[in-house]
Amino acid sequence: MSRRRLLESFGIAAGAAVAGACGSSPSSPSAVGSGTAAGSTTSGAVNATGCTVAASETVGPYPDMTGMLNNPAFFRQDVTEGKNGLPLMLAMTIVNAAAGCAPLVGASVEIWQCDADGHYSEYSQPGYNGTGQTYLRGLQTTNASGVATFRTIYPGWYQGRATHIHVEIYVNGRSVKVTQIAFPESVTAQVYRTGVYAAKGQNSTTNASDNVFSDGTSTEMATLVGDTTSGYTATITLGVSV
Repeated sequence: MSRRRLLESFGIAAGAAVAGACGSSPSSPSAVGSGTAAGSTTSGAVNATGCTVAASETVGPYPDMTGMLNNPAFFRQDVTEGKNGLPLMLAMTIVNAAAGCAPLVGASVEIWQCDADGHYSEYSQPGYNGTGQTYLRGLQTTNASGVATFRTIYPGWYQGRATHIHVEIYVNGRSVKVTQIAFPESVTAQVYRTGVYAAKGQNSTTNASDNVFSDGTSTEMATLVGDTTSGYTATITLGVSV
């Protein structure tokens, strides 16, 4: 898949996520995801949670300490800051379960994740010091369709946690949801055999054995389209109640 085709797929997937939030069921022949069982896969399904509120999860580890929410410089689509890894285009549709699943417009959506080696920016960690760095963190404002998009890399992993991306959603500066995005294990296993991920190897923690996702990933599992050569697009609908 060329870079152009990857971006085209991203546009299609993002549109599908918006349609899913409205209750329709578009399909994509190469979509992989799960709305029920951790690690299972479905074909041609867009992961739309309808009016279900996304599961709330811990804000840790390694939430932002710099006040990015109040700094326009970090409202950015591209959060990579030159970090190596398989390209991942992430489109999140935020819907309001308290208003008939209407798109939540103008919300601030923050993400943070580890790099391919399992390290986070901003913090000193065993064997690595990310202090003063801000890679793989940022915010976007949801558009008229409730969509926030990011250009990032496929997240790596660290001991004891399944592969994930952290998400916090703000309305008028107030946090209304902290959750995490899970990834299909079949895709993750393929990614971790390639490129900068291969030396670290496979993640031994499954979604089912993870202390965050062990109660299920029905509202947190992304749907992926793409391949391990050019990268993936990931779509997910996250419900909040405001």
